[in-house]
Amino acid sequence: MNNIDNVMKLVSPAKVLKQIAQAIPADCRENLTVIGSLAAGYHFFGEDANLMVRTKDADCLLSPRVRAIPAAISITERLFREKWQFRPDEKWGNPGDANTPDDQLPAVRLKPTANAEWFIELLAVPGSPSELAQKWVRVETSAGHFGLCSFGFLALASYKPITTPLGIAIARPELMALANLLEHPEIRPDTMSGIIAARQIKRSNKDLGRVLAIARLSIRRNEDALLEWPGLWREALEDRFPHNWKDFARRSGSGLRRLLGSPNDLDEASHTCINGLLASNPPTTEQLGIVGQRLLRDAVEAIEEME
Repeated sequence: MNNIDNVMKLVSPAKVLKQIAQAIPADCRENLTVIGSLAAGYHFFGEDANLMVRTKDADCLLSPRVRAIPAAISITERLFREKWQFRPDEKWGNPGDANTPDDQLPAVRLKPTANAEWFIELLAVPGSPSELAQKWVRVETSAGHFGLCSFGFLALASYKPITTPLGIAIARPELMALANLLEHPEIRPDTMSGIIAARQIKRSNKDLGRVLAIARLSIRRNEDALLEWPGLWREALEDRFPHNWKDFARRSGSGLRRLLGSPNDLDEASHTCINGLLASNPPTTEQLGIVGQRLLRDAVEAIEEME
């Protein structure tokens, strides 16, 4: 997919979050948490207009599950009334309808103007701690039918989110990092649907690269930041996965070790960082590898050994 909507642009996290906060109905904000690059970018440098992130989407996580569907309907209806537009892709030029199977519905992806450089996508937390596979839930609106996607460890991103002065919550970066670590215990061959700065990238490398980016930004803010991660990781795991949190903790470093042990995969991860969350201050691949080793030593090994 090489159309303009799939090209990542440099955007200001603060400006985009402000626009989202103003557009989301007030009674839905408490059910919405912004995740992904925009959330991490705002957390680390949102007030600095000179620092940008390169992205094309703003992922908005709806929770709890019982409120996700009505919140998604309310938000979608409001945005369409405010003249937001459906963001088409190669598969879907328009919303689905009653005849569209649940797993083939287009995602709720809406953009504020026709030439907007970004769009929002609505996601939902899983329905239960055992629901780790990707799942689509139908959202029926006056504009058509959409799919609300949930998968894997998104529940971690909704744990104790940070409320911003903009009146909208963002996920804690260290919990987004943990969710990505657990989602990718190995480097899978499947690639992103679009290219990133002229390269096809494995999804595992893109998501594990974000882990490294978050760790690097955390260290730059506080040299000992990673030492504080295991405590919050355990707290969130015990809350969201009370029956098998230990199993998840023990495997949390598997994918990261594979990434660091593969020069080609680490290079792909580095490429996504310098063309994404770390676009304003790009590191070398070697520097990211060092961050990865520190992350293993300071945080991952500690959570792996917890009883």
